[in-house]
Amino acid sequence: MSKRVIVAISGASGAVYGVRLLQSLRNMTGVQTHLVVSEAGWLNVQQELDMPRADVEALADVIYPVQDVGAAIASGSFRCDGMVVAPCSMRTLAAVALGLSDNLITRAADVMLKERRRLILMVRETPLSLAHLRNMTSVTEMGGIVFPPVPGFYHRPQTIEDMVGHTVSRVLDLLDLPQADAQRWIGL
Repeated sequence: MSKRVIVAISGASGAVYGVRLLQSLRNMTGVQTHLVVSEAGWLNVQQELDMPRADVEALADVIYPVQDVGAAIASGSFRCDGMVVAPCSMRTLAAVALGLSDNLITRAADVMLKERRRLILMVRETPLSLAHLRNMTSVTEMGGIVFPPVPGFYHRPQTIEDMVGHTVSRVLDLLDLPQADAQRWIGL
């Protein structure tokens, strides 16, 4: 059976992370992707990437409307290996932290937490308010992973694409997905 990964794109800046993650997962054998994008997420895909919706949807195996809280991924009986919200808006973070399953992104995230499955939130905001920090703490205490897409520089990135790729590679590591070309720190 293939691994199943849910990818959600919410309304924070950084749609490139979700799209790059989908591209990376598409190139892996034995990985099935399930995509859900908020309305603001689609706006950011258009604004930041100038990428047609159909091109993003073509990267996923299964696509769900964000309002479909009755979708397969909204149930704990749906077997799934992990979920990544890339990027994760502060609104989505707050909804997850408070258990507000008011759309399919937050419902699927709630399911991941209650079923003790891997949930990775690539939160995108700066500076952080106390409310943001408390919500991050709450999600972490529930077993989620708060993963701000902060670039590393030890691999000497030359382009934004290099920085995005390195960050996505770290997320793939957290999902336990093998990568032959991952740049790893080998020490001094």
